Amino acid sequence: MNNTKRRMDLVLLPIVLLAAFLNGYGIWNDQYANSYYTTAVGSMLSNFHNFFYASLDSAGSVTVDKPPVVFWIQTAFAYVFGLHGWSVILPQVLAGIGSVLLIYFMVKPTYGLVAARISALAMATVPVVAAVSRTNNIDSMLVFTLLLGSWFLFKGSKQGSAWRILVAFGLIGVAFNMKMLQAYMILPAFYLFYLLAFQAKWRRKIILLIGSTAVLAVVSLSWAVTVDSIPEDERPYIGSSETNSVMELAFGYNGLARLTGQQNTSGNAGMPNAIGQGNNRGNRGEMSAGPNQTDSGSLGAGQDVNAPDNGNSNASKGMNAMGGMNGPNGNFPNGQMPNDMEMPNGRNFGGNGGGGMGGMFGTGEKGPLRLFQTELSGQASWLLPVVLLGCIALFAGLRRRNITNKHKEALFWLAWLLPVAAFFSVAGFFHQYYLIMLAPPVAALTGAGFVAMWKSYHDRNGWQAWLLPVSVLLTTLFGWYIMQVYNDTIGAGWSISELIAGILITVILIVMLHRTHRWKQSFIIAGFMVMLIGPIYWAFTPITYGGNSMIPAAGPTGSNGMFGGAGMGMPMGNVAGDTEMPAMGGRGGMGNRNEEVDTVTLNYLKEHNTGETYLFATTDYNQAAPYIIDERAAVITLGGFSGSDPVYTTEELEQLVKSGQVKYFMVGGMGGRGGNTDISDWIKEHGTEIPTSEWKTGTDSGSMDNGDTENEAGLGFGFGFGGQTTLYEVKL
Repeated sequence: MNNTKRRMDLVLLPIVLLAAFLNGYGIWNDQYANSYYTTAVGSMLSNFHNFFYASLDSAGSVTVDKPPVVFWIQTAFAYVFGLHGWSVILPQVLAGIGSVLLIYFMVKPTYGLVAARISALAMATVPVVAAVSRTNNIDSMLVFTLLLGSWFLFKGSKQGSAWRILVAFGLIGVAFNMKMLQAYMILPAFYLFYLLAFQAKWRRKIILLIGSTAVLAVVSLSWAVTVDSIPEDERPYIGSSETNSVMELAFGYNGLARLTGQQNTSGNAGMPNAIGQGNNRGNRGEMSAGPNQTDSGSLGAGQDVNAPDNGNSNASKGMNAMGGMNGPNGNFPNGQMPNDMEMPNGRNFGGNGGGGMGGMFGTGEKGPLRLFQTELSGQASWLLPVVLLGCIALFAGLRRRNITNKHKEALFWLAWLLPVAAFFSVAGFFHQYYLIMLAPPVAALTGAGFVAMWKSYHDRNGWQAWLLPVSVLLTTLFGWYIMQVYNDTIGAGWSISELIAGILITVILIVMLHRTHRWKQSFIIAGFMVMLIGPIYWAFTPITYGGNSMIPAAGPTGSNGMFGGAGMGMPMGNVAGDTEMPAMGGRGGMGNRNEEVDTVTLNYLKEHNTGETYLFATTDYNQAAPYIIDERAAVITLGGFSGSDPVYTTEELEQLVKSGQVKYFMVGGMGGRGGNTDISDWIKEHGTEIPTSEWKTGTDSGSMDNGDTENEAGLGFGFGFGGQTTLYEVKL
């Protein structure tokens, strides 16, 4: 009997292989993945100082905008396998597969083998899961960690095991150190399930709950408090923060700001409505006598910087030429994309106005039905009709004195699903790939609910027997609604075939409801498989249409655009006059703007290096990325992700140059997103411009003058896509 229980489920194996294929096929073609994070991994490989802080650059001067746990894991993989795009993606591939297995093992004990298989298959084919797990973005690992904590919670509650409960809450703390407050979105589910399911006297239950909450708090804040307690001139600047504080980053930029859509100028400087705002920052405290060079090569980052407002009129002109992207709240005027492009011709249910940065990234309009709108529905919403009707079947027999484990676990998944869905329905700033947070509860409730409806159908249990055929009909109708928007891209056959098959199977199930037939069970299975036509097709799109490592999204157009998502690709046609906007693809994945190592530049900098510690410093991390990743060169980034973090003062730069640590500075490129004009002006004032013909491939003249020239030529557009880069040599 025990051998039978432990025997491998042969149906699970192809599901796991499908997940592995969707998550991992072709990742070896992605040279840089999300270059922002890969650059950090390259820097973290150089010394423990950079490793501990998740430093973006070789000097350990500024961190990435997230906590370090996932990057620690990626760095470990890069240490073993070498630094490649695939080696930093591999942990997320494994996490995606692990999530499928965890869903299976969490659903199986309570709802049975069939429900577990259905849930695992649903999890493997949630499109956004496949899209995110193919990149080095954090969310796949985050979801795996949350599911692992949930597994411990389930085990601990059933067995009355205190240590498992403590581990469960501790893992949520670990998840906090992956993506901060996003990890706390499932805490309502944790507390509710613990109170309902943990078998113990109330006194012990409350004491353990207090202890678990304490563990959660200690683990969550351990890194943040440690970093914030270190003097600012002995650690990197906290990237994308306003006050050089991890705690402020957690509860501001990575917290409340996601809900309100009001982003600070640092983290937002790379976005269209933030052009020219990069210097609108507060002071960094009193300036010390000079940079405090640590043993690891880190420079002080705690001194004062008085950053004046920068109107950046050129940037504004460039953005207006692109259709007014820098309009109120970062939305396109009247919903119009640049160059008269529009979103796919779908329907937007509910709500008024995307608000904040939400509408900017193809996240639809705020409202209770936002997840059903064209912009978001293709990511994780396909099976929501099954979830809704399945929950009705699960709770139909609920009585106050008869709350079973099935009810308790269903409540856990609902308490995960509903707050997350509510947040994304009203949030002002998020990306489509954040919807991976919906995948576990949707998958689990799909399996549990479908089996409950199956049983009611089989038992001909009154009105409940109708839930199954109705769920097949509504889900296939919803799938047709999502797919038909893209008929011009994928052909009408997919949406029409799903619709016809769904209607046909619904009719058959209704006809067979009160009859006994040997094919009855096969048609039920066929009904479920028809509902998966859309999700499976969408889950394959990152492979078939190309991926977006920077802002991943599933869908036949979602992976190719600058911002990801349905129809959010930037126009490749005319923007101003006859000038075309440069394509955003590259060896780092579609939609991920990456520079590549220019051998002429590299040779020039090496030949003219006279003992300086750093090859060069740059206002644009994209310029530094290939040199740090491919060449393992020591490079300084002067302003973090957006170019606007007040990492250095002019006094610190002067000290850097005088101490012989750096003499070459690259100015331009993406730094135009909102860089520090004090820094740029100081470099231009004290530096000598090197003719591009001497250091750059394929050029025979110097850089273009600043001003309207770039915008009129269609090169810079005020925010650096294809913008001119200038090399300065500074000697003091």
